[in-house]
Amino acid sequence: MPRAFFWEAWGFFVVKYSQKGFTMPEYTSLEKIRLEKIEELRKEGLEPYPTRARRTHTSLQAITAFEKAEKEPAPPEVKVTLAGRLRAIRPMGKITFAHIEDGDGRIQLFFRANDLGEDKLDLFNRTFDLGDFVQTSGFMFRTRTGEVTLHVQDFKMLAKAVSPLPAAKDETTADGQVVRHAALEDPELRARQRYADLAVNPEVRQVFRTRAAIIRALREFLDGRGFLEVETPMLQPIYGGAAARPFVTHHNQLKQDLYLRISFELYLKRLLVGNLEKVYEIGRDFRNEGVSYKHHPEFTQLEFYWAYADYLQVMELTEQMVTYVAEKVLGTPKVTYQSHELDFTPPWRRLEMRQGLEDTCGINIAAHPTAESLFGALKKAGKMPDPQATRGKLIDFMLSEFLEPTLIQPTFLYDYPRDISPLAKSKPGDPLTVERFEAYVAGFELCNAFTELNDPLDQEARFLEMGRAYTEEDEERHPMDEDYLRAMRYGMPPNGGFGMGVDRLAMLLTDKHNIRDVLLFPHMREAQEES
Repeated sequence: MPRAFFWEAWGFFVVKYSQKGFTMPEYTSLEKIRLEKIEELRKEGLEPYPTRARRTHTSLQAITAFEKAEKEPAPPEVKVTLAGRLRAIRPMGKITFAHIEDGDGRIQLFFRANDLGEDKLDLFNRTFDLGDFVQTSGFMFRTRTGEVTLHVQDFKMLAKAVSPLPAAKDETTADGQVVRHAALEDPELRARQRYADLAVNPEVRQVFRTRAAIIRALREFLDGRGFLEVETPMLQPIYGGAAARPFVTHHNQLKQDLYLRISFELYLKRLLVGNLEKVYEIGRDFRNEGVSYKHHPEFTQLEFYWAYADYLQVMELTEQMVTYVAEKVLGTPKVTYQSHELDFTPPWRRLEMRQGLEDTCGINIAAHPTAESLFGALKKAGKMPDPQATRGKLIDFMLSEFLEPTLIQPTFLYDYPRDISPLAKSKPGDPLTVERFEAYVAGFELCNAFTELNDPLDQEARFLEMGRAYTEEDEERHPMDEDYLRAMRYGMPPNGGFGMGVDRLAMLLTDKHNIRDVLLFPHMREAQEES
């Protein structure tokens, strides 16, 4: 099809498309050239998006089969059909070298005019581009430089890429040749276009394979210790189980506001009432709050509840579980994270929260039982938190400002004030302190656990206390859940509960400083707002 006629026909299509209320994309000059190549392929009788693809081997399987055949006295010919994305193309007269990439890795292709015909090789060089998905058939051989390669005897297009993959960088091949291929390095663009990031950065694909392996290992560990995996509602009529601001939505038929869950806790503990003694869930929580390198509004959480256990037993299980996952996924309990060598080998350090704060900032929180007193002590120390903050928020401020940055090696910070832990059981003989721990690694919180409160009267009193202490708009406010209290009144066994951010564990085990680097599709501000 002549170029002028093609774009005249395309213009007619754009007008019709726009009349229906749709907006057509504005194609770049390179994209327009690729659209013309689509028409050229069809003119040659080649469908650029065929219905069927065929593959006999992945790249790794093909290389393995060839290397095995090489060892035989009379090596047989290894014939394969491969499929993958074109990552490099290097024409050299009557031959062309290329590389394709699939889920297993890369493999070199060798095209020769003597085998394919000059016209067909020219068609490949002219109409095939980086980013295209192709199918190639032929036999395996080793080049003079030692690279295992497919000698191509036939090929076809599987999916023509209209848009070129972002950016470009040079790479030196095994034979010393410099090849230019796609890359993507801008962190904002990588987060916005994860599909392109995955397409051109193999190390990013490995991050998400590692993340999947982490979740598998967590399940293996808990399943092997008799825990039952369950699913609880994401849409809840009353949010609870954590101190966080929820997302709210509305169910039209029920005429009812519902909340995306901020925690699984209150539903999982209902199951303990029903005699399911060891339960866990891995799933999404949603919190309508700040975004940072370690916070995201939608995140993956692991929570488990263990009847007849307390926070000391949960502490031991936690260090065993994280060590198991590190060894299963990475083969070692020692992990390098942001230049720190972390050692997850049990036992982890234990540090009383009150003592840790006193050691780092010189303030004994036990000596300041009110928000006003604690605020005065912080002001005297040269710190100026929000003067309207509750005592619990002031303690959180002290944790993040003084203590957290010092907790690099895995550390259990334990025994928290009751006013920031409404669902935890008080320590015997000390009603103002609860049996709670948080594990810190690399300066941030990894997990949170309690000896869970199972006294329904105490729980009701704490809900009421939280309602008085916080305004309706305060994210720390914990609403009264009458159904949860009803469940508790049937009798809840003593138990230990645990919650861990799976994304943060993935950060630690993949050496990523920003949580969005371990999320396939992180939420981002609109581009124009960031410019």
